[in-house]
This record gives sequence, C-alpha cells and structure tokens, in this order.
Amino acid sequence: MNVLDVLVRWGKFNAVGAMGMGVQLAALAVINRAWPGHYLWATAAAIEITLLHNFAWHVAWTWRDRREDASVRNQCLRFHLSNGLVSMAGNLTLMPVLVDGAHVPLLIANCITILCCSIVNFCLGDLWAFSRRDRAIST
Repeated sequence: MNVLDVLVRWGKFNAVGAMGMGVQLAALAVINRAWPGHYLWATAAAIEITLLHNFAWHVAWTWRDRREDASVRNQCLRFHLSNGLVSMAGNLTLMPVLVDGAHVPLLIANCITILCCSIVNFCLGDLWAFSRRDRAIST
C-alpha cells in the first residue's frame, strides 16, 4: 500500500469519525439529559452507539476493499476489542479529568477525548480490526 492509499483511507476514516462524533455528541446529550448526573454512564452508552455506527460505515466504505478478508462478525469483534477499548478507556479516563477537574463543559470535553483517541483508533483499525487476513492476528 502506498502513501496515497493510506492518506485516502485516513480521509475516509476521518469522514466517518466526523459523522460518528456527531452521533456520539447527540447520544451523549440526549442520554445525559434523560439521566442527569451520570455522565460517565451516558458517555459509555454513547460510545457503544457510535462504535456500531462507525463500524457499519468502515465496513461499507473505509475498509470496503477488505470485506472479503474476514467475516463481519470477526471484524466487529476486533473493532470492539481495539477501537472500542481505546475509546472507552480514553473517554472514561479523560472525561472526569476534563469535566470534574478542569470544569470543561461536557460536550467540549467529549470532543477533546474523541480527538485524542482518533490516531490510535485509525492505526488499530488499519493494522488489526480490518487488516488483510494474512496480517491479522487470529481471533
């Protein structure tokens, strides 16, 4: 894969991520409004909703050329074990620091945490969750 291919895939990843950020922020706002005071639970639920949204787009578009290499079930499992864990750990670690410690508003804090996790998530998605079968770690 050449540099141009990586840059195109990075662009697609970020387009999906931008849509996913909208999904996550909207879900977080709705869930937090319905159950105020429990922003970490709301954050975790919003992340899961976003993971499913982003996975569907990544399979259909970002890593479309790799759909044949693994079952969707295995890709979804690897996506959750990589991007899901990074997003959960990153968000649930940084959100209290930003919201409670630095008094950053909830949705702005969530934007910051999403951006902090994005580069790691792209690398894990490209190298493992959606990797070619010959490079993937078997699950």
